[in-house]
Amino acid sequence: MQVPISLKQLEALYWIAQLGTFERAATKLNTTQSAISKRIQELETATRFTIFDRSQRGARLTERGEHLLAISGEMLALADKIIDLKSSQELAPLKLTIGVTELTAMTWLPRIVAALRERYPTVSLEPEVDMARPLFTRLVEGTIDLVVIPDAFDRSELTVVPLKPVINAWMAKPGLVDVSKPLHISELTRIPILTQGGASGSGVYLNKWLRENGVVFPRAISSNSLTALLGLTVAGLGISYVPAECFQPMIREGKLEIIPTIPELPPVPYVAMYRGDLPNRVAAAVAQLAAQVCDFSTMYQADITP
Repeated sequence: MQVPISLKQLEALYWIAQLGTFERAATKLNTTQSAISKRIQELETATRFTIFDRSQRGARLTERGEHLLAISGEMLALADKIIDLKSSQELAPLKLTIGVTELTAMTWLPRIVAALRERYPTVSLEPEVDMARPLFTRLVEGTIDLVVIPDAFDRSELTVVPLKPVINAWMAKPGLVDVSKPLHISELTRIPILTQGGASGSGVYLNKWLRENGVVFPRAISSNSLTALLGLTVAGLGISYVPAECFQPMIREGKLEIIPTIPELPPVPYVAMYRGDLPNRVAAAVAQLAAQVCDFSTMYQADITP
């Protein structure tokens, strides 16, 4: 049976080490020397090792006792913080690490940050931009609080809040492909293809859909970066599937044009995910907020004056 360790025992150890004797520690803690000795005996029983070297004069810690002292200091400091919560007028902001992909960062990330500041001023948001697969892995491992990614991975043990889907379209540099009539997706196999790779949630989702429709590209350049794919597409090196709404300005500027296909690409579902097995009401609230402000239709443009 495990013997419990109390804060009073750790407190006795701390002040003995600080003041040098059991007697001084007793005076500091407003108790008797015998009470202090009893606390140390109980602590030794619970830890199952000797804390003080009784072959030496004075209160000399053993090597294990030194390690225990360091841990005790940390635990007592945490206990003080808990007590301070009652009387503190201003609480330290709660931190929430949220992982998003390039598309979210380029479109509505500023919107959710602004909304979070307004509705939850005590929450400090720390956004991280990465590919969907590593963000998903970090969420499962517990090193990130919430992710906004395509719904392309096994999420059986996670809490999921659906967001707006992303409509993609095949696009190319104007003049690269005859767009006078729709192409069957099987016809795309004769054109150089630019696809998103296995670390991209959209890439995983759409590449699976293409395989299910019997489409395999013999000539394909794969990149996990949406920005890189856009650059390659605008340069005329191939065609790629691109979020249709937010890149309408590039179509109007004549940098890209939509290639109509049969069938059209399916919408890519996006979700906010967090660990439901962890007590994190902040993540749950932010996931619901993401569902309210999510908007992949418009590229964010910062108003910067040089």
